[in-house]
Amino acid sequence: MERYSRQILFDPIGEKGQEALSQKHVLIIGAGALGTGNAEILARAGVGQITIADRDYVEESNLQRQQLYTEQHALNHVPKAIAAKNRLQEINSSVEIDAHIMDVTPEDMEQLLNGVDLIIDATDNFDIRFMINDVAEKHRIPWIYGGCVSSYGLSYTIIPGKTPCLNCLLQTIPLGGATCDTVGVIAPAVHMVVAYQTAEALKVLTDNHDSLRHKLVYFDLWKNEQSSIDVSQMKQDDCASCGQHPTYPYLSYHNQTKTTVLCGRDTVQIRPPQKVNRNLDELVHFLNRKGGKVEHNPFLVSYSYNDNRMVFFKDGRVLIHGISDIKEAKKLYHQILG
Repeated sequence: MERYSRQILFDPIGEKGQEALSQKHVLIIGAGALGTGNAEILARAGVGQITIADRDYVEESNLQRQQLYTEQHALNHVPKAIAAKNRLQEINSSVEIDAHIMDVTPEDMEQLLNGVDLIIDATDNFDIRFMINDVAEKHRIPWIYGGCVSSYGLSYTIIPGKTPCLNCLLQTIPLGGATCDTVGVIAPAVHMVVAYQTAEALKVLTDNHDSLRHKLVYFDLWKNEQSSIDVSQMKQDDCASCGQHPTYPYLSYHNQTKTTVLCGRDTVQIRPPQKVNRNLDELVHFLNRKGGKVEHNPFLVSYSYNDNRMVFFKDGRVLIHGISDIKEAKKLYHQILG
């Protein structure tokens, strides 16, 4: 226990809490700025198992704030989930790290939840957050919402059956339309959100529920502002996600996004209606006959065509870089693949 001696000396955790941490399983959705920060702190804290799911790969623009990644990861287009797993295992080999390269769907969420004690939101869009919210309410699993953009951030801990859910809050609290694509983001804002999320995670995982923050906290580091909102009265009895007769609307097929403009760059993701197991070797052979530049590794194929670049994953997803218009992206997609 010498490794965790300073954490054990913190009385609210102690030896009992440290033992509890070693038995817990955390699911982190997203391996970007928030995901890598949360994963590293929880791995260093000695959480027994961490599952990471992410759809993207490392790019140079990530290195400013996504702390587990290196220039070599960006150069080789390594999927974030794989790069994160390898680095975390170097940090703490006693922690079991499961990595999944996927764009999480409701079906995926159901499969990933086996034995999970806590879900951490490290995503960049509300489609997935609403999905997390519904599946967490359905299975009564606590989850911690987090978001940041520019110098601003916020976080909120949701305990199913006790606190308002995200669907309740968004009927009351406007969150604005700014994204990292339009206004950027600075690393200190990321680290502040991570600090709030991981502090709450340690409370949940060590059964210190009385110490949980029951308010939505938000801040702007550049403007030296910080505040919180008491949201306890915002729980809606008729909420479709956590009310008296929940229907979990965001687990429905019709509420799943098939085409998405990704945050942070001119990129459209196209996901087929059903998952496929794409043969990357055959794809490389197919694309080489079309001309253009083809690069590949065991996880993906990158194809540069005129001013655009397409990145193909095994699960059928395609990222089309250099385009922010969904119609144009679909046109190029069908032009290349038929």
